[in-house]
Formats: sequence, structure tokens, C-alpha cells
Amino acid sequence: MSHPCILAHDLGTTGNKATLFDAVTGAVVASVFEAYNTAYPHPNWAEQDPSDWRRAIYLGTRRLLEQAAAQGDVTPGDVAVVSFSGTMNGALAVDADGLPLRSAILWADQRATAEAGLLAERCGEAQVYRTTGTRVTPSCSAAKLLWIQRHQPEIYDRSHVFLQSKDYAAFLLTGVFASDYSDASNTNLFDLEARTWATDLIMTAGLDPARLPPLFPSTTVIGRVTPEAANLTGLLAGTPVVIGGGDGACATVGAGAVHPGDAYINIGSSAWLAVTARRPLLDREMRTFNLAHLDPELVMALGSMQAAGGAFDWLERLLRGEGEAHLHEALSIQAASVPPGADGLLFLPYLLGERSPYWNPQARGAFVGLTMTHGRPEMARAVLEGVAFNMRLILDAFRAQQAALGEGSGINAMRLIGGGARSPLWRQILADVLGVPILLPELVTEATSLGAAMAGGVGVGIFDSFAAADRFIHVHEAARPEASAQARYADLAPMFSAAYRGLEPLFGRLQTDSAT
Repeated sequence: MSHPCILAHDLGTTGNKATLFDAVTGAVVASVFEAYNTAYPHPNWAEQDPSDWRRAIYLGTRRLLEQAAAQGDVTPGDVAVVSFSGTMNGALAVDADGLPLRSAILWADQRATAEAGLLAERCGEAQVYRTTGTRVTPSCSAAKLLWIQRHQPEIYDRSHVFLQSKDYAAFLLTGVFASDYSDASNTNLFDLEARTWATDLIMTAGLDPARLPPLFPSTTVIGRVTPEAANLTGLLAGTPVVIGGGDGACATVGAGAVHPGDAYINIGSSAWLAVTARRPLLDREMRTFNLAHLDPELVMALGSMQAAGGAFDWLERLLRGEGEAHLHEALSIQAASVPPGADGLLFLPYLLGERSPYWNPQARGAFVGLTMTHGRPEMARAVLEGVAFNMRLILDAFRAQQAALGEGSGINAMRLIGGGARSPLWRQILADVLGVPILLPELVTEATSLGAAMAGGVGVGIFDSFAAADRFIHVHEAARPEASAQARYADLAPMFSAAYRGLEPLFGRLQTDSAT
């Protein structure tokens, strides 16, 4: 092949996507997906077996190279660099040889509520937010490490280092323990301004900073493919490996949000709305948070929700009969037949608790307004609208922060990526609920992988900077707000918030009852 290639692994919630990009054109040369399962052993727990990640990395790489070779004159020697993206704010304990000591605790896991309270008590919630850019939450790694320390002390004591998913993947290829600024910035343990572990905060929390991996910029070549990894993957030994970033940071670059003021939404199993900025956007109510961008000169201000595409998947599984084919497409068609507002039906998409804007791990999902006349079409549309309403709450928070800084509204269009971006109906609902045009990049489902690839390309000198993303990422307007629908949603948005506030006192009691 005449062009060098970049191999990007994206370890997501449902599986690992291995993608080979042409380093000159940015085109996808080949892509394969290796699925794995998530275990939910208790309510609000979510774990994965790291041996599934290992299988997905090794087998996925080999299958990808075989596919690329079959499609054209591509050899392992054409792979100029391997880079990674992965789910964030997890916790995988490994020993000094890199052997996992227990299942990995995932981003969606909310078990560490008490430990989050302990972190806030020891360090001060406001101080943690000012230092790390993120609020104290059981979603972040710090509370999960405290949970392991308190409930499985033998594992904590045996642990050599705690890794994120992409850190473990990079270790599998290089034998090097490392992480990057973006993943570290979603742990509650990272000094966002200094770009180092917040050692004083970590020790005050009662954790051992020596059990955290060395930190590097996302573009750093941390090592090279070992002979053992080469044998298992088909890569050439000595191929450079760049650490890459967390999926949120990689998606930001893959969406083309590489300049201050660029904004986008990613809808996958979870979802988030992010704005690229030169400095953190700190919210008085701590509804949103800030992470390190792949570009070390920038940050990303985010609001994230636990269940977005996952909520629609839940409804599809619930409504699908025994032996019935998947209903995603049918439900989307039925939802489009219902006018905005889902015939007076609201859905709170809080099936896994919620992060922004409420930060309530005890929040529950709910249909509000059900009648005998409602069926699959209205329920499906209400789920799509519920996700959009929560995104509106996040966008309103960012606009308030920008106004406080004297920067005006600032956000006049929204890029959309992730699996949810493939739905024309969801795109239109988002445009109408948010009141801004929706812009669609060409590679909506490859954005996270492309961001990881960009980090790899910058790391080995293929690209001068992340501004090179402008060459590869072209967007077009996919939806524009419709006046009547926008007005209808403007009336419903306060009702959506009121429904949550009305049910909020019940959530804790329901949580207590389910645990007894």
C-alpha cells in the first residue's frame, strides 16, 4: 500500500472496534468489531471481564489485518502506529505482572455512593471540583478505588496499579503501565491545571498515589509492540504504540471539536454534550464537569447522562416478543408517526441513575402520563424525546456558565456523532428540543476511533497538530429546528423537569426497598 495506516482500537461498552485509517486521506480502510458482555451482579453495579478485552484486542487486530489484506495490498508493515480509546472512569486492579485481580468496574457502576460521600467529607466537595474540574460522584474512579479498599482490602493491597480500559489494552501490546491526561481527568484524582495526579488530594482521600499509573499527553509513544503481542495480533514487533485517550476526549477530536467554542453531542449507550474551551467552565451548581482535551492546550466541558441509546435498547428488549426479530427499526418508524410530545407521554431516562444535571445515582426511569391509548409508537418517541430533554438541561447549564463569563450564548449549532446520529428522527427531535441546527460529520459512528487515530498520527509525526482534523472531518446540516415542534417542546421542557422533581423524593426509598 502506498499510504501509511493508523490502527485505532476503541474499547466501548458493548465491544471493541478496531479500525484501520488511511493516514493521508483519513478514509476507513477496514473495521471489525468484537463484542463482549457486561455483568450486572447487583442493582446499579456494572462489571466486565478484562479477559474479554484481551481477546477483543488480540483477535480483533488479527481479523482487521486479514480483512485489510483481502481488500487490497495492505500489510502489517503499513501500520505506522497503534493508538487507543476506551470507556472512562472505571477501575481495573492489576498486579505487577499486569494480571487482573478482579473484574473491571465500569463507568456505569454506581455502587460507591457511600465512598463518594467519604471522599467529599475528607477532601471537600467544592475543593475537589475546583482542583479536578469534576464533582465528587460514585461514577468517578476515586470512589470505586475507595470501595475496593473498604470492601475488598486484600485486592487493594495486592494491586500494583489501577488502569482504565484503554490503559490495559496498551499494556497488552507494550508491557508498559501508563495512562493519559484525559482518562486521568475523569477520576476525581487529577489536577486539571497542573496536568498531574493531585497527590495531596489523593493522600487526603486515603488512597495511595503509587498505585496510579504514570501520566503522559495523549500523543505520547509509550512503547512498541512486543514480540509476544506481535505473535498474537499479526502486527510487526516494534510498531509504535501511542497511549491515546478516553472515549470522551477521542470523540471530541473525531467530531471535529478541536477549536474553542465547538460543541457536539455523542449518543451511544450513554450520551454527553461537550464544548471545547481554553479554560474550564466551572458551574456554581456543579451540574457539569471538565476533562482534559487530547490537545494539551484545551479542555472539554461536558454534561453526561447514563442511559441514552441504552434506554432505547432497553425499550426494544422489553417490547420484543419471544423469537421476534429486533425492533429498533420498526420502533423508529412507529415513533416517527407520532407528533412531537408523544401524545402527552413523558419519559425520564434515568435507568442507571443519572449524572448531569442531577448527579443522583438513585434516580429511576419513569413513564409519566401513560393512558390506555398509548402504545409502542408513543413509548418509543417518548424515550427519544426524554434523552433530548435531558440534553437540553445540560445545554442550558453551559449557556448560563458562558453568560456568567460574559461570552454570550456561544453555542449556535451542534454536531452529532455516535450510533444515535444515524436516526433521522432523533436528529430532528434534538434540533427541535435544543433549538439549534444539527450538523452531521461524515463518519458519525467512527468519530471516537478517528480521534484515537488522530492522537496516534500526531504522536508519530504524521500530523502536525489536531487542527489536521479539519482536513478529514466534513459536516453538513442534517436537521433544522421546526417552529411548531420547537414551541411544543418549549412547553414540555418545564414539565419534564417538574416530573423529575416530583418523583425525586421517592427514588431513595425505592432504592432502599430494592436492596432489602
